[in-house]
Amino acid sequence: MNMKKDFFNFIKCSTTSYQTVKTIESKLIENNFSKLELSEKWNISSERASCFYLTVNDSTCIAFKIPQKECKMFKIVASHTDMPSFKLKPSPEMANNGYKKLNIETYGGPILNTWLDRPLSIAGRIISKGENTFSPKIDFIDFKRALLTIPNLAIHMNRDVNKGIELNKQVDMIPILGTYLDKANKKFKIVDAIANELNIDKEKIIDFDLYLYNYEEPCTLGIDNEIISAPRLDNLSMVYTSLEAFLATEPTNEINIFASFDNEEIGSKTRQGGDSQLLAQVLERIASSLNHDKESFYKMINNSFLISADVAHAVHPNQPEKHDPILRPQINKGLAIKQSANQNYITDSLSIAIFKQICEPEKIPYQEYANRSDSTGGSTLGPKLSSFLPTRIVELGIPILAMHSAREMMGTKDLKHSKEALVAFYNAE
Repeated sequence: MNMKKDFFNFIKCSTTSYQTVKTIESKLIENNFSKLELSEKWNISSERASCFYLTVNDSTCIAFKIPQKECKMFKIVASHTDMPSFKLKPSPEMANNGYKKLNIETYGGPILNTWLDRPLSIAGRIISKGENTFSPKIDFIDFKRALLTIPNLAIHMNRDVNKGIELNKQVDMIPILGTYLDKANKKFKIVDAIANELNIDKEKIIDFDLYLYNYEEPCTLGIDNEIISAPRLDNLSMVYTSLEAFLATEPTNEINIFASFDNEEIGSKTRQGGDSQLLAQVLERIASSLNHDKESFYKMINNSFLISADVAHAVHPNQPEKHDPILRPQINKGLAIKQSANQNYITDSLSIAIFKQICEPEKIPYQEYANRSDSTGGSTLGPKLSSFLPTRIVELGIPILAMHSAREMMGTKDLKHSKEALVAFYNAE
């Protein structure tokens, strides 16, 4: 399948972190990966080349490949499955002035006004009564159709709208789900729609994790179709290319790791987030299963290399002054290497040198990025992961425009550049 077409399909299927992991999982199963459970003993061995994966809380996925020889290091690419959005609150039903609405709260840091007047849908996870208290039944739902919108206020009622307004998250961002004509159909329950969509007993539904998402499809634009416009490029672009590179390569004397964590957009401080001991524990369990003692495991960790794969800011066409005067990546010119003196990006000169030496023999383009000195940028998975893993780390990202908008932009060539760079990393000696 054409890479761009496959990527567009990946975006359409990956509407929340739960759906992203299901999409990743389907690709891993297609490639004969076996699933492991954190709560069970792992039966893996270096006597045979093998491929495994595990999921955590249905929203984080870690996969690895073991070669049929002694392993000296881990090669890790880490991305994140979540994206800025809006989450349904418990008992979210609201109705007034003839409209059925849903009560929501903001997840992460979306650019609020970009969500107005767009077709929105709902996806996520449903929890129902199971066989016992500690094993509830889990279903995944994606309505896959336009269900809601958040309407703007007409300019006639807000003459200063084009001067800029501050949107109130509790007042201005409430989406409408439909209309009612009288008291008879004013009352509604979202669980009725859920039960109908999944064909399950609504009386057994206990709770849910449901998010709004932009229902618009990805497309290309530009005179030469050189730009991708799509929802959720942060961070599905890096999830997709790191997964494709991981699947396309085979380890030699190292263990290749693909890791995509949930909750990066809200600080990663969850059991399935990067700011936990999850990855460190997984690596230790892999080493232990391969009969490495503590000393051997620590040697592997300190020989290892990790790429924190998250998007970067491309120079803005209309506001270039917002960027560093020199380090301002352009779209379609390769991955950006991100660095910060205050270690918001954990990259250092050693990890940069290693990555450049990986790319240059293959003539893979790359760029360098830093924030303006009078501006504090966001952080990534890198600093969180380095708290638990004393590995060398480089921070990389596809340059995009309109980061955290309901619809973002990137270069079509950078999809290929990203995969090539990550393939070269996994293949590097």
